[in-house]
Amino acid sequence: MSVAFGIMPFMGLDIFVGNLADLDDDEEAIEHFGEEFAVVARALRAAGFGDWRQPEADLSEPVEFQSWGYGGLHYLRRLAVHLTASGMLPPPGDDRAAKDPLLAEAYRRNPAHAIDIEKTATIGSADEGRTGFDHLVQHSDAEGYYVPVDFQPVLIDERITGTYLGSSHRLLDECLRLARVLELPDDLDPESDEVWEIAGGGITDSGRRWHRYGIEAFVCLRLIAAARASIRMGAAIIFT
Repeated sequence: MSVAFGIMPFMGLDIFVGNLADLDDDEEAIEHFGEEFAVVARALRAAGFGDWRQPEADLSEPVEFQSWGYGGLHYLRRLAVHLTASGMLPPPGDDRAAKDPLLAEAYRRNPAHAIDIEKTATIGSADEGRTGFDHLVQHSDAEGYYVPVDFQPVLIDERITGTYLGSSHRLLDECLRLARVLELPDDLDPESDEVWEIAGGGITDSGRRWHRYGIEAFVCLRLIAAARASIRMGAAIIFT
């Protein structure tokens, strides 16, 4: 993480992609996540999405990002719900992003398309969910998982930490759609000094669209990188 410009968000959400072998022989943590992923696997099977297992050993280095506190996700989600509602970008977010009326309403209602595992009930339809941002928006901002299995409905199961289980594939697709609207460069490094400086308000009036949406871009880049790593490694994204 760069701190070259004295920019440091408040501590909060960490985004981790790895495997059980990366827990440094912490038997308690290995047991905990083993139990968690067993519950996730049962939910996937119950929804008809096959057998997935978190890798126990992998040669890939784990990937970890610090998000912009817990609030950073709300900035990006606010942008997503406004695009869904009007097809237009709202003004850049601020520290009231989580209380945005459209976003607050999205949090109150169910996903446009979901499967409630415990109730064996389907909510909405694929057509209703296809053009929105359910996997980004309908997920805990503090804990929970995305798995590298391509499924369209969000899975709801209170036995899973965070209740909502998302697909890394769908998260990637949704964030790439937002990246195109923000005009984010394809080769932009999430940890570059430029990204940190923009998020902290260090560059203004550049004329580049994503520079106006510094925190939204910061979070979007991290989620894209995490989703790509998850798919590549076959490992879950963990919000902690």
